[in-house]
Amino acid sequence: MLHLMKLAVGVRDLAHLQELQSARARAAPPLRHLTRNHPRRAAEVLDGGSIYWVIGGVMLVRQRLLDIVAATSSDGSPCAALLLDPALVAVVPRPTRPFQGWRYLAADAAPADLAQGAAAGGADSLPAALRRELQALGLL
Repeated sequence: MLHLMKLAVGVRDLAHLQELQSARARAAPPLRHLTRNHPRRAAEVLDGGSIYWVIGGVMLVRQRLLDIVAATSSDGSPCAALLLDPALVAVVPRPTRPFQGWRYLAADAAPADLAQGAAAGGADSLPAALRRELQALGLL
């Protein structure tokens, strides 16, 4: 199994990602993310893989990839549509350096899922900027 990781550009936090995706899924179902390049290792990614979202420099959440299909972008150019399960699964936060596009993520290098309800601890009550800084320092 293989995963993808992607920067959630313009997304402020996990709630904002959920809000944006909910609106997108209502406007044009099914929920999908368009990307210019089709993954060459699509069969491995679709064998139980997920897309791990990096928000504010921290890998925070994943979504199961349901399919990868050919699509057309708004400017008419060909692209790939990553069809996503709408469920967001919180993962153990991991600081991640910026990169462009998406990257493959080996299953053994992927962060573990947080236990159900673990994200509702005291850290969630911290301001987002402070939480990101503490995560970057490895303190959260």
